[in-house]
Amino acid sequence: MMEKVTNDISNIGVNDREITLFEGQYNVEKGMAYNSYVILDEKTVVMDTVDKRATAEWLENLSEALSGRTVDYLVIQHMEPDHGGSIMELMERFPKMTLVGNDKTFAMLKQFYDIDIEGKTLIVKEGDTLSTGAHILQFFMAPMVHWPEVMVTYDQKDKVLFSADGFGKFGTRDADEDWTCEARRYYMNICGKYGMQVQMLLKKAASLSIDIICPLHGPVLSENLGYYIGKYQIWSSYEPEDEGVLVAYASIHGNTAQAAKKMKEILEAKGAKKVAITDLCRDDIHEAVEDAFRYSHLVLAASSYDAGVFPAMENFLNKLKAKNYQKRKIGIIENGTWAPSAGRTMKAMLEGLKDIDIAEPMVTIKSAMKAENITQLETLADSMLGK
Repeated sequence: MMEKVTNDISNIGVNDREITLFEGQYNVEKGMAYNSYVILDEKTVVMDTVDKRATAEWLENLSEALSGRTVDYLVIQHMEPDHGGSIMELMERFPKMTLVGNDKTFAMLKQFYDIDIEGKTLIVKEGDTLSTGAHILQFFMAPMVHWPEVMVTYDQKDKVLFSADGFGKFGTRDADEDWTCEARRYYMNICGKYGMQVQMLLKKAASLSIDIICPLHGPVLSENLGYYIGKYQIWSSYEPEDEGVLVAYASIHGNTAQAAKKMKEILEAKGAKKVAITDLCRDDIHEAVEDAFRYSHLVLAASSYDAGVFPAMENFLNKLKAKNYQKRKIGIIENGTWAPSAGRTMKAMLEGLKDIDIAEPMVTIKSAMKAENITQLETLADSMLGK
């Protein structure tokens, strides 16, 4: 269904309500939106295509928006298949259409498709403009947000920023859910590694007068833009969003889980503003990553396993490292029956991360939690909370 953004701009994207696993790994119970936009001016412009899962519906939306007109330009901001998946179909329908992108765009295009684009491209660089009549589109490179070819586009007439994957979220455009939660999970897991690059893009955006943000996923943002930009400033600088503690545990037979839940109780009793807890063996790992970045403190509780650490914890820490986890205080609880190894393994995995403060003491449990362990947990909680 076509949705008007401004008098000249429409969103012709598709809400995919059938997909349950985005990019083969992220749970999306409320589907996914693949946004694509049309600018109707003296020349017509399509801003990105959609995933091939949605090509047929997207072409219907495009036909409705065009009302018999042709497409003069396709701006390719991002070549990932959920946005570039319908390029060939559009080219077949409009063979005289010009493809707009940068050098890296067209190198990738040839990798995805066996295609002859000789004489069909307009290569743009940082700050270049394209006049379509009343609208002037200006292009800004956004490498590694979150692919190297990414660029964003600013429409000077309607003050619209087409932000590629920036400011996107999981879920369809009309999903009845809080934007922040699913936008945070999307950002931390997909763009989180590239905070420095996102910061560079935000600096470019700060020089523009923006009334509307049109991302490639999720709803169009047209009100309270300072809120959304402020969230991106926090997330991309790796600062904690909320004062609080995430207790993340990986337990084999339940004894480590018991200690983790006791730690949550102790932290709450000692006045922690917010304490969240996640079972790394059963809960959504990507929500756990989201919460690790959201809160200022993290407690890791894990069983020893194969002279290392239980795999669910290992997986979690590898994901945090991959996303440039930093600027946090971390407490460690290990469990082991004959040769506890989880603690040293977790410490080793945290080495090299920026501005990580390991709280003391590390708590070692031998098989099952005892009274002395509770005293140690209380001491660790004091250390975590600065008491």
